[in-house]
Amino acid sequence: MSLRREEEIEIRRPPRFMPGERVRATRHIKNDGTYPGREIGENLVRKGDEGYVRDIGTFLQQFFIYAVEWIDRGTVVGMRARELMSLDKAEASCSAESNSNEWRAR
Repeated sequence: MSLRREEEIEIRRPPRFMPGERVRATRHIKNDGTYPGREIGENLVRKGDEGYVRDIGTFLQQFFIYAVEWIDRGTVVGMRARELMSLDKAEASCSAESNSNEWRAR
């Protein structure tokens, strides 16, 4: 039995999300014991919750940690990029697509 190690060092590239960007959780996030005032195993974020990136930090000089403010929950939770998707970039690509389709129709 071997432990899986993540070989990728995220901080070699620019962050995937920027402060102020609107994001959606792609996974349920439970307290692993690092969130104060909540029980271990308690849900902190539910899949589909929407929030805003407030700050970007690093963990183990390898990963970006995005401090996301979950407006409906009134909390800020540290999240990995794989646990988030951008809503701002999705809207921008959808509007760009509709603009290009509109241009082709003319």
